[in-house]
Amino acid sequence: MNGLDDLKAKYLGGIAAAKDEVALEELRLAAVGKKGEVALMMRGLGKMTPEERQVAGPAFNALKNEINSALTAKKAGLADAALNERLQSEWIDVSLAGRPRREGTIHPVSQVTEEVIAIFADLGFAVAEGPQIESDHYNFDALNIAPEHPARQEHDTFYMHRDAGDNRPPHVLRTHTSPVQIRYMEKHGVPCRIICPGRVYRADYDQTHTPMFHQYEGLCIDKNVSMANLKWVLEEFCRAFFGIDDIELRFRASHFPFTEPSAEVDIRCSWDNGQLKLGEGDDWMEILGSGMVHPKVLAAAGVDPEEYQGFAFGMGIDRIAMLKYGIPDLRAFFDSDLRWLKHYGFAALDVPTMHGGISR
Repeated sequence: MNGLDDLKAKYLGGIAAAKDEVALEELRLAAVGKKGEVALMMRGLGKMTPEERQVAGPAFNALKNEINSALTAKKAGLADAALNERLQSEWIDVSLAGRPRREGTIHPVSQVTEEVIAIFADLGFAVAEGPQIESDHYNFDALNIAPEHPARQEHDTFYMHRDAGDNRPPHVLRTHTSPVQIRYMEKHGVPCRIICPGRVYRADYDQTHTPMFHQYEGLCIDKNVSMANLKWVLEEFCRAFFGIDDIELRFRASHFPFTEPSAEVDIRCSWDNGQLKLGEGDDWMEILGSGMVHPKVLAAAGVDPEEYQGFAFGMGIDRIAMLKYGIPDLRAFFDSDLRWLKHYGFAALDVPTMHGGISR
């Protein structure tokens, strides 16, 4: 067994002298690898007598275990040495002046959405959400939009592709967030007060229209809700959102399939040398549509229109962002221009709250 002592001294000495993990791996393969010296010696056990195996077997295993232990310890030592070397070379002088902070900015759509949510939360409205791919039923039928209504034509609505012979009801990219109102009433019932912010899609593209844009809609259903409540809610919202105490709104009779009576709402404004000023002047600008929820819409959501009534309203988030922050072109919202976002964006920590302030 003298050969084992020589082998042990050879490899333990080599392991102790190894300078890096590459040399250590070469020693491992030479000693205990599949073709290593120790492995070859252990294969010879089959040629020995039982008495010889009783002596050689434990000796071979002990040698193998001792070499493996030495390899593990040396590898850990090399790792510690490498870490210490990095710590010595990659130190940081904490007394040096810090680098300027480079923060991202919040997109105006995200900021205004949070402003809207904060204001309506203060008025007791919860937030409801729904899918952007909607069934024809929720997007149109349940909202009392007849099959012949222009909004259902392909020039205005994006219909999902269907294979020939597929007779299932069509699906669309939702054209408004009103379907969320139906889904909410079906699931949670009434009374309720909710707003439904989200993306909507229509086939239109110019300075004030894009194929995808953002809306929020509000819904309030109870037993004693009237147009007076609607008027008060919208005035309170506009007063808080635009930061104008003496805001003045004008309600004009209109028609929407899902409300009756319906009204478009204008805000008093003026144009001074091409600059829009809200809350003063002799001009009016339309900002939203509203009305009392149509009885057929309530019935479609499983609500008894003989017992409950309420109001609904809808407004474009992108549009009111343009009005409030002086952004001239809606298309720029979606151009991904970092220069534009740096100019019109908001600080990441500028979270709108009623007590802390809605506007920057």
